Amino acid sequence: MRWALSVLLCIASIAVAHAQSQEGFSLDYLDRSVDACSDFYQFACGNWRATHPLPPDRSRYTRLDELRDRNIVIVRALLEEAANKRGTRTPDQQKIGDAYAACMDTDRIEAQGLRPIQPLLRTIAAVSNREQLIRLAARFTHDGLPSFITVGPLPDPHDSTRFVANITQGGMGLPDRDLYLKDDERSTMLRREYVAHVQRMFELLAGSERTRPTGATRPTGVGRVLLDAPARRVMEVETAIARATMDRVAMRDPRRRDNPATIAQLATLAPNIDWRGYLRDSGVPANILNPLNHLNLLHPDYLRQLNAALETIPLDSWKAYLTWRALDAMAPLLPSSFEQEAFRFNGQILSGQKEMRPRWMRCSDAVAGEPGADALGELVGKIFIQQRFGAAAKARMDELITALRQSLRQTLTSVDWMSAETRERALAKLEALNRKIGGPDTWRDFSGVTITRDDHAGNARRISIDDTQRQLRWIGRPVDRSLWLMAPHTVNAYYNALLNEVTFPAGILQPPIFDASKDAAVNFGAAGAMIGHEMTHGFDDNGRRFDPGGNLMDWWTPRDDTAFRERASCVASQYGNDESIPGVKLNGNLTLGENVADNGGVRIAYSALMDLLSTKGPQAPIGGFTADQRFFVSYGQLWCENATDQDFRRRAQEDVHASGRWRVNGALQNMLEFRKAFGCKEGTPMAPANVCRVW
Repeated sequence: MRWALSVLLCIASIAVAHAQSQEGFSLDYLDRSVDACSDFYQFACGNWRATHPLPPDRSRYTRLDELRDRNIVIVRALLEEAANKRGTRTPDQQKIGDAYAACMDTDRIEAQGLRPIQPLLRTIAAVSNREQLIRLAARFTHDGLPSFITVGPLPDPHDSTRFVANITQGGMGLPDRDLYLKDDERSTMLRREYVAHVQRMFELLAGSERTRPTGATRPTGVGRVLLDAPARRVMEVETAIARATMDRVAMRDPRRRDNPATIAQLATLAPNIDWRGYLRDSGVPANILNPLNHLNLLHPDYLRQLNAALETIPLDSWKAYLTWRALDAMAPLLPSSFEQEAFRFNGQILSGQKEMRPRWMRCSDAVAGEPGADALGELVGKIFIQQRFGAAAKARMDELITALRQSLRQTLTSVDWMSAETRERALAKLEALNRKIGGPDTWRDFSGVTITRDDHAGNARRISIDDTQRQLRWIGRPVDRSLWLMAPHTVNAYYNALLNEVTFPAGILQPPIFDASKDAAVNFGAAGAMIGHEMTHGFDDNGRRFDPGGNLMDWWTPRDDTAFRERASCVASQYGNDESIPGVKLNGNLTLGENVADNGGVRIAYSALMDLLSTKGPQAPIGGFTADQRFFVSYGQLWCENATDQDFRRRAQEDVHASGRWRVNGALQNMLEFRKAFGCKEGTPMAPANVCRVW
């Protein structure tokens, strides 16, 4: 239910070996046997891909993963120092050190067995009617566990200064709704494997119950839920959820997600749910529970269909489903057999990953929050910032953002398809754009979270509950625009349309993104294009729907709206014809926002570089490449990747980003400046006759 928007080795020695490679732009990564005008991605990345084979504990490995590996080594050192420090530790060191030590203590985790989940299993088993089921769903929401319904805070789409309750769709075990509904070979295979996986997890649960220590008390009623066709019952509920769920392309449209309603109207829409009771028990503030108070519904039809399913699907199936959601979520906290079975399906079958990541990496993620789970991320990030990101680095990044903002201003001023009326509003939105760099000015308070050295599962649950309840308390309050939605050491960045802000954590402001030792062309090609990408999101097919304050508002004239959609349709069609691997096409409508941002970002970064170089006189080639060539190579090398076929197929269906090859080739094919820099003749693959351009 997290608000974050968004955004991730075989053995430790491999991770450290990769971590020692800190090059950003490198001539050594080029494949000079390939013509840059035929396949620039392979030209820029070919030797990197050849010399960075996919580690067995990854389904995908990218340039950004190199950076993540460097960061995780730094984070590990912070955690181990805190865990092993003798003498007095600060409260922050106590929490992160003991949380890490508890996660690494696999002997204790094995000895605890099912004790972390048994109380919840007993509660599920005791449910005897629909009213109790709804109260149980509220408990799941309260604790941060996935359920068939969830509530969380978002800025009100029509008053972005205040948080409003947002009712969202339910949780499914397969990564996309279509996998439940389509009959193609891959979907059918994955459903079959998923059912077998669910069954094996329930069998592990039942087996662990049977082999509990002598004299232990058996939780009354648990056995029937565990053994009565649980996988079939789980699929019955999850298939109903999938049918009711909004698909990924529709979900991208903020107008489809904007469905204000009062609690009284919600009760009419889905009367089988006691909404005031559900919201109260979830932790929504009491002053929000007036029937006339308004909230937002992500997808009203989901709630209508859920209401019907609560009547037609047997109670035991709902109980099996909630048992499964708890078991799936808590598998990393249970004995290794559960974690290994979860990896077998989620890692090996879904993504083609051969080995599980080392324990220390998984524990680092569990404590530090990379790549985004509920964790003590800001405690770790505070130390990371102190050691790795100073005022000088922040100042350099601020200067770069200012340069890119000026370039985007020039673009908005000069595009010939936008009227003066819409242009004025677009410039006002850019002027209001907020920026966050490095980490928060005010750090989150974790003093209310108890962390002990001997309770990994308990630590994780307490962190999750604290984070969930902290966010639910925001509902009805003014939006705090100083909030950070990523830990400072995270290798990612984001644009938040509801706040009209760009955020760049310290973790990503390192090679290959930003390298103070490299020349301006290299930094503008990587860091500049990244900044431009996030800024352009404010004017992509989603972000353009929001005004300078983050309110959902149509500020486009009808003629300009049509002109935008025509240009965006060109981009969607272009990428919809590209293949991530042979036979697997991208979804141009799903990836449209990211593709518009890629195209706009690299273009305004290039323009900003040219403005800078125009003040410096002629630039001598470096390594045989001119400044504009180095810019494009730097951009291309940002997206070098290797991945399994399973991962490429999965991301083609689920990911809003194109694969690395097309993040490079797709954007550069549309730039006349690129073909001029490398002398590409029209008609070559990188210089097609028809090009697409929004910004």
